[in-house]
Amino acid sequence: MKLAPHLHRLGNDLVACYLVDTDQGITLIDAGLPGHWRDLQRELRALGKSVDDIRGLVLTHGDSDHIGFAERLRSAHGVPVFVHAADAVRARTGDKPKVAVGPMRLGPTLGFFSYSIRKNGLRTRYVGEVTEIGDGDILELPGSPVIVGMPGHSPGSVAVHVPIADAVFVGDALTTRHVLTGREGPQPAPFTDDPAEALSSLDRIAGLSASWVLPGHGAPWRTSPAHVSKAVQHATVR
Repeated sequence: MKLAPHLHRLGNDLVACYLVDTDQGITLIDAGLPGHWRDLQRELRALGKSVDDIRGLVLTHGDSDHIGFAERLRSAHGVPVFVHAADAVRARTGDKPKVAVGPMRLGPTLGFFSYSIRKNGLRTRYVGEVTEIGDGDILELPGSPVIVGMPGHSPGSVAVHVPIADAVFVGDALTTRHVLTGREGPQPAPFTDDPAEALSSLDRIAGLSASWVLPGHGAPWRTSPAHVSKAVQHATVR
């Protein structure tokens, strides 16, 4: 789905990943669930392009609902996969700490897990080889993505700022739809390793210039990063 010039979303409000289309090729941000491979193919066909136009995949972190088709893209098509060094093991093995789940409601929780199953979420392949990145890196990929460290949800969680798309991709640093309660609006994401650290990390995007803040779960938000950072802090206080 096209959101704006250069900017496309794959998936929906339950699980989403993104495509940045430029004259130099395509950069993907996150890889959703394995079944989002078909969504990717449809979007590429609509653009008159193919997998051969993809220059790289940047992961906001290494959780299974963000690495869905990453290994297929890497092993079958040679597309490099970039992830923060602190999440490299998570992306390659799935090794992660157990965390408190927090509030849940039956309907939204079942909806999230049912969607994940339909999109082959139980068949996620971990990434055989990754390129490690760090805070402040500017990647040599279409759109020149800038990496902003956002530790908390996971040690290697990052935001990805792509000026040509006028967007900041935040992964699970925040959510605009809580997948376990159905509550909408900007708020902390569930399954977070260190909620306090995640909340404090939001200040790191406040000064970025962008019109879109794009989470891995929930509706795209057309607003400034400074606004969304304050809104999440307010929601947490409530």
